[in-house]
Amino acid sequence: MIPGSFDYHRPSSVADAIKLLADLGEEARPLAGGHSLIPMMKLRMASPEHLIDLGGIEALKGVCRSGADIVIGAMTTQHDLLQSTEIAQSLPILHEAARLIADPQVRYCGTIGGNVANGDPGNDMPALMITLGAHYRLEGPNGARDVAARDFYEAAYFTALEPGEILTAVSIPSPAEGHGYAYEKLKRKVGDYATAAAAVMLTMEGGKVATCAIGLTNLADIPLLAEEAAAALIGSSLDDASIARAADLARSIMAPAADGRGPTEYKIHVGGVMVARAIQRAAARAA
Repeated sequence: MIPGSFDYHRPSSVADAIKLLADLGEEARPLAGGHSLIPMMKLRMASPEHLIDLGGIEALKGVCRSGADIVIGAMTTQHDLLQSTEIAQSLPILHEAARLIADPQVRYCGTIGGNVANGDPGNDMPALMITLGAHYRLEGPNGARDVAARDFYEAAYFTALEPGEILTAVSIPSPAEGHGYAYEKLKRKVGDYATAAAAVMLTMEGGKVATCAIGLTNLADIPLLAEEAAAALIGSSLDDASIARAADLARSIMAPAADGRGPTEYKIHVGGVMVARAIQRAAARAA
């Protein structure tokens, strides 16, 4: 289908974009990479009268350090992440996940901000961000504020973004040196959303797990942080029994919807498999 008519705006600063959103009201939508909004417009599931393209705002692009945090501008693309030496050295799990997002054509346009701000439970980066303890910078007519990624997602496509606000940056604490990481994703074909996926970050001391975080993608209407599953691994040597228990605890919080990727029971089962595989691979990488 063909989208309805709309007016196109391309501001050059965050302040200009916020002013446009305030002036144009509810009929205006910000545009990042467009991979979620444009298909919805083609299906007439969304019909904004104004599109505010954030692609001309250079301040929203790039990766840098700010103290102990790594800050990623919202308009940084998945391809940019894959090209970033800082990300490769400090947050290699983002490289691993970015390679599993869609295909190269999508990764050249799809942005980190669009991926995390949309509230789509099938997107890969939200679960990674809650696993990494990330914070989002939100800017709007009432100023700027920081929201923890784990507090940002309220329901499918519903987030903590207030009317007129734009997500402008993602801040991620630098992981401990020698940490282990893995992102395991099951999908039907190249380019598809995850049937189920799991992110794991952990550290080891003396052959036992010292810290651990586990995030789940597309296994509920929001990204999940499997806190009990991660806590169950602390102090363990990651024997088969402890990994199986963590996978079962992760399964206990999963509530996926049945769809063309499979029934609920199947998704919960393979979700646990992804958790177990991610734990094993993360442990193998931990120094």
